[in-house]
Amino acid sequence: MTVESLTMDRASTDAEQADRSRAFREIVEPELPVLLRAARALTKSSADAEDLVQETLIRAFKAILQFDGAYPRAWLLTILRNTNMNMNRRKRPFLLSDGNLWENATPAFGHDHGSSAEESALDKSLSTEIQKGFKDLDPRFREVLFLVDIQGFNYRDCAAVLGVPVGTVMSRLSRGRKRLREHLIKTSALEGRIK
Repeated sequence: MTVESLTMDRASTDAEQADRSRAFREIVEPELPVLLRAARALTKSSADAEDLVQETLIRAFKAILQFDGAYPRAWLLTILRNTNMNMNRRKRPFLLSDGNLWENATPAFGHDHGSSAEESALDKSLSTEIQKGFKDLDPRFREVLFLVDIQGFNYRDCAAVLGVPVGTVMSRLSRGRKRLREHLIKTSALEGRIK
């Protein structure tokens, strides 16, 4: 190898690294809050969620130059889901089992933005009936309700987190809401609220 070829190889590597860093800043960094929310939903632990996001960011950084630029959130959530599965191959898959999971969630990286007005109102308005109805739902419906109605994910992002088609998310969401409504009507009727 000549000195010229070594210099050209190093220049192309430096340029590639600069392109990778720029693409990472533009595509990945804006999605960090979404990745953290999804990771918390999958792991139910802030520390595990941060580890999962870190591994996801490493994989995304390595693959960023192969990414076509379409649907970056879905691409990142797919990496997150696959990374989670790889990290927990020997563990039983996590299904949301506690409707109060969001109460213990803490911001990552030491940031505390306080709870929003929506979160405060939601916390106050959740009655024991709703919590019981939520806990009694089939885990498939509970996961989708949690991600869409509580975490605020859109259908496509929820589908990417769960690894199911968007139509399945919509169907499970509809059925879960219906079953929760039926539970509330039944409970209210038993307490004499509805005639």
